[in-house]
Amino acid sequence: MRGVQKMIENEDYCMDILTQSLAIQKSIGSLNKLILENHVRTHIKDSLSSSTEAEQDKAVEELLALYELSNVRGK
Repeated sequence: MRGVQKMIENEDYCMDILTQSLAIQKSIGSLNKLILENHVRTHIKDSLSSSTEAEQDKAVEELLALYELSNVRGK
């Protein structure tokens, strides 16, 4: 991000700035996917198999919140 900020301050070529910005976004998207996958495979899986309904409800609420964050519903 600092590199992109420096590019903007230096008034670098717009396409170069966009290329770097899109690369950062793609990297963050990949990171988010890995974190989400890990969370679902561990915490959500454990919570859904819990014997308590409260823990199961919490897992469902987390999944719904993630769904909202991803803007899937709005598309």
